[in-house]
Amino acid sequence: MDRHKIRVGISHGDINGISYEIIIKALLDNRIFDFCTPIVYGSSKVAAYHRKALNVSNFSLNSISKPEEANIKRANIINCLDDNVKVEFGKSTEIAGNASFIALERATQDLKDNKIDVLITAPINKNNIQSKEFHFPGHTEYLKDKFNSDDVLMMMVSDVLRVGVVTGHIPISEVAEQITEENILKNLRLMNKSLIEDFAIRKPKIAVLGLNPHAGDHGVIGNEEKYIIGPSIEKARKENILAIGPYSADGFFGSNSFKQFDAILAMYHDQGLAPFKAISFDSGVNYTVGLPIIRTSPAHGTAYDIVGKNIASTNSFRQALYLACDIYKNRKEFKNASKNS
Repeated sequence: MDRHKIRVGISHGDINGISYEIIIKALLDNRIFDFCTPIVYGSSKVAAYHRKALNVSNFSLNSISKPEEANIKRANIINCLDDNVKVEFGKSTEIAGNASFIALERATQDLKDNKIDVLITAPINKNNIQSKEFHFPGHTEYLKDKFNSDDVLMMMVSDVLRVGVVTGHIPISEVAEQITEENILKNLRLMNKSLIEDFAIRKPKIAVLGLNPHAGDHGVIGNEEKYIIGPSIEKARKENILAIGPYSADGFFGSNSFKQFDAILAMYHDQGLAPFKAISFDSGVNYTVGLPIIRTSPAHGTAYDIVGKNIASTNSFRQALYLACDIYKNRKEFKNASKNS
C-alpha cells in the first residue's frame, strides 16, 4: 500500500441503520482515493444488501483480510462477520448490536497496531451494543478505555463552530456537581492543545458558557459562574489559555457571538449540542479530543426511520473523513515543527 496515503479505517456501525448508505454514497466519489485509502470494517454481504436496496450498481468494495492488502485506488472492506448475519432495516436488534461491536473492536485493534492511521466510527445504537465487552455510554468512553487516556473531550466540529462540553453523557440531575474548577480547567487545556496541534490555530480564542440562565445574573439565579466558572477562566488565562466568559448561552448563540471564537466550552451536553446541531446538523462531526489516535464520527445517529429510502445525507460522514485526514496532517506538521523549533 502507498504509505503516503492516509489509511482510513471505517467501523460500519449499526447494520440496520443508515451507515452503509452514507458510506457507499460517500465512497462513490473517486476523488477520495487521491488522498486516502478507505478500509471499511464490516460485512460484504451486508454492504451488498444495502447497495441493492439503494439501487447502486456502479460501486463495489474490494474484499481484503488485512489493511496491508488494501487497493489504494478502491474502497476496501475487511469482513468481520459471518454470512449468517441478518439485516432488518430500521430495527434495533441484538444481532445488529453485536455486529457493531465486532467491527469496532477489529478496527480499534488495527488502529492500536498502526495498521490504519485514523478511525471513522459510523453511528451505533447505544442500547443494543451493550454487553459484557461493551459497557460504555458511547464510542468516546470506549476509546478512552481502550487507549488508557486519562482525559478526553467530545468536541463537535463544523465549518462555522467547534463546541466541547465539560459534562458529556450523564443525567442532567448530576451536571451541577460535576461543574468544578478541576473539570473546567482540564477541558480548557484539552481544547486549547487540540486547537493548536490538531487544527493548526496558533493562538486559539475560547468562549466559556455559564451554567445557569443568563450566566447566573450576578448571583440572582445561581452562583456557579461567580465562584467556579469565573475563577476557572482566570486560572486558565494565567496558563496562557485565551478563555473568555462566562457567557449566557441563549444570547451567545442567538447574537452569533460564536463566530468570534475558535471554540466554545459548554457546561453540559444539550447546552452545547442543541445549538450546534441546529446550526450544523447536516455537516457536523464528532471528534474525540485527548486520545493518542484520531477518531471522528458523523454528528447524527442511526436514523432508523429513513433506512433504505436513499435519502440520507452523506455530508456529515464525508466531513468526518476529511476532518480525520486534516487532523492527521496537522499533527504530523506540528510534530515536525516542534522537532525543528
